Amino acid sequence: MTAPRLALAAALVLAACTPLPPAPVATSVSAPQAPALRILGTAAIAPGTEWGGTLFGGISGIDSDPASGEYLLISDDRSVHAPARVYTARLSYGEGGMAPPRITGVRLLRHASGRPFASARSPQPGMDVPDAEGVRWLPGGAQFLWTSEGDFTRGFGPQLRAAHADGTHARTWQLPDFFAPAPGSGPRRNGSLEGLALAPGGATAWLAMELPWLQDGPPARAHSGGAPVRLTAIDLASGRPLRQIAYQPDPVPHPRRLPFGPELNGVSDILAEDEHHLLVLERAYSTGRGFAVRLYRIDTREGSDTLALPALLPANHTPAPKALVADFTALGIDVDNLEGMAWGAPLAAGACVLVLVSDDNFNPAQTTQFIAAEYRSPGGGNAPCGTTGASP
Repeated sequence: MTAPRLALAAALVLAACTPLPPAPVATSVSAPQAPALRILGTAAIAPGTEWGGTLFGGISGIDSDPASGEYLLISDDRSVHAPARVYTARLSYGEGGMAPPRITGVRLLRHASGRPFASARSPQPGMDVPDAEGVRWLPGGAQFLWTSEGDFTRGFGPQLRAAHADGTHARTWQLPDFFAPAPGSGPRRNGSLEGLALAPGGATAWLAMELPWLQDGPPARAHSGGAPVRLTAIDLASGRPLRQIAYQPDPVPHPRRLPFGPELNGVSDILAEDEHHLLVLERAYSTGRGFAVRLYRIDTREGSDTLALPALLPANHTPAPKALVADFTALGIDVDNLEGMAWGAPLAAGACVLVLVSDDNFNPAQTTQFIAAEYRSPGGGNAPCGTTGASP
């Protein structure tokens, strides 16, 4: 999702004009037992960089292939600057910092028809214009999952697809009906399927909304965390939803400085730590103040199962408790629009590494920022260090 989009700002204004539901149940937040994230280094790719005949940018998801050492980067370019696509890249980091990333390839994402996805300026019947956000390698590294927030103006809701390593179509899942946009209910336009995590073994995918469903209440603002967002576990073999939990975002850290423009906080990505724990990346944006990012850890076994709830009300569910891993403001670095995270290759001593990437919105004032950080689980266990995805 591109945080400063005017369309999203308009949606927030409209939400502010509607009666607010009762405040959601407060989510318990615990501090980490010890510093859980240590920055190793940062690097960037400048806006306007061209590679393989395409304009590089809009990176909204990242995942690593331990077998090859390459990273897969998915762009949320809605086929405006070039057809929908993924890039491959190599990253190098260690105790001495992080080297400049090296782009190694670009692959077009293809529709089930075999054609590249069309743009909104030249739509094709029966084909959505994807707004790609999440990407995860499936076990073995021959295919990867990828998500789209949807093409609401043309009747396409959020999408979950699998592609072969070369970008050709492998499968499209029929998501449950509650993912479909409808008047007054369902996901918000440009605030829907933002986060994607793959559980160990690759049989279950977790899909995270960025913002609350319309019937659940308003998005977070500076005075309130707003309504919860929904995280849904999908059995990839059958496409059946297995479980759904509510996640309560924080209030926006700072109010916007202008009387208009976005002021929001939502989930920008999720990542499986082990069979029962997810890392949740909260990305906030306030006009005139910029971005703020916090990383939390949740246990997916806790909190109510909300699958059967048509609307989330304070009395009918309990959000999943969350433990703070890191507030990036306290880590001493300026963050951009962080939208993707993945496990990287561990350090020489075996410590786990978390790699994060930002979406530059194809904005000359932004960059594609990469961050490498040592991760120590607040739960006291050992993180997977990249073993949940493409490793055999």
